[in-house]
Amino acid sequence: MRQEVSLIDEETKDLTYEERDIVERVVHSTADPEYAKLVKISPTFVETALNCFDNKEDILTDINMVKSGITRYDGKVMCYIRDERAVKLAKKEEITRSAAAMRIAAEDGFKGVVAIGNAPTALFEVMRLVEEGQMDAKAVAGVPVGFVGAADSKEALSKTNIPYVITTGPKCGTPIAVAVINSLLNIRKK
Repeated sequence: MRQEVSLIDEETKDLTYEERDIVERVVHSTADPEYAKLVKISPTFVETALNCFDNKEDILTDINMVKSGITRYDGKVMCYIRDERAVKLAKKEEITRSAAAMRIAAEDGFKGVVAIGNAPTALFEVMRLVEEGQMDAKAVAGVPVGFVGAADSKEALSKTNIPYVITTGPKCGTPIAVAVINSLLNIRKK
Protein backbone atom coordinates (compact mmCIF):
# COMPACT_ATOMS: atom_id res chain seq x y z
CA MET A 1 0.00 0.00 0.00
CA ARG A 2 2.77 2.43 0.90
CA GLN A 3 4.40 1.85 -2.50
CA GLU A 4 1.13 2.69 -4.30
CA VAL A 5 0.68 5.89 -2.27
CA SER A 6 4.23 7.03 -3.03
CA LEU A 7 3.66 6.34 -6.75
CA ILE A 8 0.50 8.47 -6.72
CA ASP A 9 2.29 11.22 -4.77
CA GLU A 10 5.23 11.21 -7.20
CA GLU A 11 3.04 11.28 -10.32
CA THR A 12 0.70 13.99 -9.02
CA LYS A 13 3.14 16.34 -7.27
CA ASP A 14 2.97 18.97 -10.03
CA LEU A 15 -0.81 18.89 -10.43
CA THR A 16 -3.35 21.36 -9.12
CA TYR A 17 -5.64 20.30 -6.29
CA GLU A 18 -8.45 19.61 -8.77
CA GLU A 19 -6.26 17.62 -11.15
CA ARG A 20 -4.86 15.58 -8.28
CA ASP A 21 -8.41 14.86 -7.09
CA ILE A 22 -9.29 13.55 -10.56
CA VAL A 23 -6.25 11.27 -10.68
CA GLU A 24 -6.80 9.98 -7.13
CA ARG A 25 -10.47 9.25 -7.84
CA VAL A 26 -9.51 7.35 -11.00
CA VAL A 27 -6.93 5.32 -9.08
CA HIS A 28 -9.41 4.54 -6.31
CA SER A 29 -12.22 3.62 -8.71
CA THR A 30 -9.98 1.14 -10.51
CA ALA A 31 -7.79 -0.04 -7.62
CA ASP A 32 -4.94 0.42 -10.09
CA PRO A 33 -2.18 2.87 -9.12
CA GLU A 34 -0.75 2.68 -12.66
CA TYR A 35 -3.45 5.18 -13.66
CA ALA A 36 -1.47 7.86 -11.80
CA LYS A 37 1.01 7.60 -14.68
CA LEU A 38 -1.58 7.21 -17.46
CA VAL A 39 -3.98 10.12 -16.81
CA LYS A 40 -3.20 13.26 -18.81
CA ILE A 41 -5.13 16.49 -18.28
CA SER A 42 -4.92 19.50 -20.59
CA PRO A 43 -4.24 22.85 -18.89
CA THR A 44 -7.77 24.25 -19.39
CA PHE A 45 -9.86 21.13 -18.84
CA VAL A 46 -10.74 21.63 -15.17
CA GLU A 47 -11.66 25.30 -15.44
CA THR A 48 -13.65 24.79 -18.65
CA ALA A 49 -15.61 21.82 -17.30
CA LEU A 50 -16.34 23.53 -13.98
CA ASN A 51 -17.61 26.62 -15.83
CA CYS A 52 -19.91 24.39 -17.88
CA PHE A 53 -21.26 22.79 -14.71
CA ASP A 54 -21.75 26.17 -13.05
CA ASN A 55 -23.80 27.20 -16.10
CA LYS A 56 -25.76 23.92 -15.98
CA GLU A 57 -24.66 22.99 -19.47
CA ASP A 58 -25.32 19.41 -20.49
CA ILE A 59 -23.16 16.34 -20.05
CA LEU A 60 -23.20 13.93 -23.01
CA THR A 61 -22.12 10.31 -22.58
CA ASP A 62 -21.43 7.58 -25.11
CA ILE A 63 -23.22 4.83 -23.19
CA ASN A 64 -25.92 4.61 -20.55
CA MET A 65 -23.57 3.04 -18.00
CA VAL A 66 -21.51 6.25 -17.94
CA LYS A 67 -24.72 8.29 -17.71
CA SER A 68 -25.96 6.18 -14.79
CA GLY A 69 -22.71 6.60 -12.89
CA ILE A 70 -22.74 10.40 -12.98
CA THR A 71 -24.33 11.62 -9.77
CA ARG A 72 -25.01 14.90 -8.02
CA TYR A 73 -25.51 17.00 -11.14
CA ASP A 74 -28.47 19.32 -11.32
CA GLY A 75 -28.15 19.81 -15.08
CA LYS A 76 -28.94 17.29 -17.81
CA VAL A 77 -26.91 14.14 -18.37
CA MET A 78 -27.77 12.75 -21.80
CA CYS A 79 -27.06 9.62 -23.80
CA TYR A 80 -28.39 9.00 -27.30
CA ILE A 81 -27.17 5.42 -27.78
CA ARG A 82 -30.73 4.04 -27.65
CA ASP A 83 -32.33 6.95 -29.48
CA GLU A 84 -34.22 5.57 -32.48
CA ARG A 85 -32.72 8.28 -34.69
CA ALA A 86 -29.21 7.07 -33.78
CA VAL A 87 -30.17 3.47 -34.48
CA LYS A 88 -31.54 4.40 -37.92
CA LEU A 89 -28.61 6.66 -38.76
CA ALA A 90 -26.09 3.96 -37.81
CA LYS A 91 -27.77 1.48 -40.15
CA LYS A 92 -28.14 3.98 -42.96
CA GLU A 93 -24.57 5.34 -42.79
CA GLU A 94 -23.00 1.99 -41.75
CA ILE A 95 -21.36 3.56 -38.70
CA THR A 96 -21.42 2.57 -35.06
CA ARG A 97 -24.40 3.54 -32.95
CA SER A 98 -22.02 5.44 -30.69
CA ALA A 99 -20.83 7.64 -33.55
CA ALA A 100 -24.42 8.08 -34.74
CA ALA A 101 -25.45 9.07 -31.21
CA MET A 102 -22.88 11.88 -31.22
CA ARG A 103 -24.28 13.15 -34.54
CA ILE A 104 -27.82 13.15 -33.16
CA ALA A 105 -26.66 15.04 -30.05
CA ALA A 106 -25.02 17.62 -32.31
CA GLU A 107 -28.20 17.95 -34.37
CA ASP A 108 -30.11 18.52 -31.13
CA GLY A 109 -27.77 21.43 -30.29
CA PHE A 110 -25.67 19.81 -27.57
CA LYS A 111 -23.43 22.23 -25.68
CA GLY A 112 -21.30 21.22 -22.71
CA VAL A 113 -19.02 18.43 -21.49
CA VAL A 114 -18.63 15.04 -23.19
CA ALA A 115 -17.70 11.87 -21.30
CA ILE A 116 -16.63 8.94 -23.50
CA GLY A 117 -15.85 5.78 -21.53
CA ASN A 118 -16.41 3.05 -24.05
CA ALA A 119 -16.44 3.84 -27.76
CA PRO A 120 -13.42 5.20 -29.65
CA THR A 121 -15.74 5.80 -32.62
CA ALA A 122 -17.78 8.21 -30.49
CA LEU A 123 -14.63 10.10 -29.53
CA PHE A 124 -13.45 10.33 -33.14
CA GLU A 125 -16.92 11.58 -34.11
CA VAL A 126 -16.96 14.25 -31.39
CA MET A 127 -13.59 15.55 -32.60
CA ARG A 128 -14.83 15.65 -36.21
CA LEU A 129 -18.06 17.42 -35.25
CA VAL A 130 -16.19 20.02 -33.17
CA GLU A 131 -13.64 20.60 -35.91
CA GLU A 132 -16.41 21.14 -38.46
CA GLY A 133 -18.30 23.49 -36.13
CA GLN A 134 -21.27 21.17 -35.76
CA MET A 135 -20.91 20.48 -32.01
CA ASP A 136 -20.10 22.71 -29.07
CA ALA A 137 -18.21 20.19 -26.93
CA LYS A 138 -16.37 22.52 -24.59
CA ALA A 139 -14.44 19.83 -22.69
CA VAL A 140 -14.05 16.09 -23.24
CA ALA A 141 -13.23 13.26 -20.87
CA GLY A 142 -12.02 11.00 -23.67
CA VAL A 143 -11.26 7.69 -22.02
CA PRO A 144 -12.54 4.86 -24.23
CA VAL A 145 -11.20 1.37 -23.59
CA GLY A 146 -9.99 -1.32 -25.94
CA PHE A 147 -7.36 -2.59 -28.32
CA VAL A 148 -8.96 -1.22 -31.50
CA GLY A 149 -8.93 2.56 -31.81
CA ALA A 150 -8.93 3.51 -28.13
CA ALA A 151 -5.29 4.59 -27.84
CA ASP A 152 -5.41 6.27 -31.26
CA SER A 153 -8.57 8.22 -30.45
CA LYS A 154 -7.15 9.48 -27.15
CA GLU A 155 -3.87 10.49 -28.76
CA ALA A 156 -5.81 12.32 -31.49
CA LEU A 157 -7.84 14.19 -28.83
CA SER A 158 -4.64 15.31 -27.13
CA LYS A 159 -3.60 17.01 -30.39
CA THR A 160 -6.77 19.11 -30.66
CA ASN A 161 -7.66 22.43 -29.04
CA ILE A 162 -10.46 20.78 -27.05
CA PRO A 163 -9.80 20.77 -23.28
CA TYR A 164 -9.43 17.09 -22.34
CA VAL A 165 -8.68 14.30 -19.93
CA ILE A 166 -7.28 11.14 -21.47
CA THR A 167 -5.32 8.09 -20.47
CA THR A 168 -2.47 6.86 -22.59
CA GLY A 169 -2.72 3.42 -24.15
CA PRO A 170 -5.68 1.04 -24.39
CA LYS A 171 -6.60 0.97 -20.68
CA CYS A 172 -9.59 2.95 -19.49
CA GLY A 173 -13.37 2.63 -19.61
CA THR A 174 -16.60 3.55 -17.93
CA PRO A 175 -15.28 3.74 -14.35
CA ILE A 176 -12.68 6.29 -15.41
CA ALA A 177 -15.15 8.49 -17.32
CA VAL A 178 -17.48 8.44 -14.32
CA ALA A 179 -14.62 9.12 -11.87
CA VAL A 180 -13.45 12.16 -13.84
CA ILE A 181 -16.89 13.76 -14.04
CA ASN A 182 -17.89 12.91 -10.46
CA SER A 183 -14.59 14.28 -9.16
CA LEU A 184 -15.34 17.66 -10.75
CA LEU A 185 -18.94 17.64 -9.59
CA ASN A 186 -17.76 16.88 -6.06
CA ILE A 187 -15.22 19.72 -6.22
CA ARG A 188 -17.94 22.06 -7.48
CA LYS A 189 -20.19 21.24 -4.49
CA LYS A 190 -17.48 22.12 -1.95
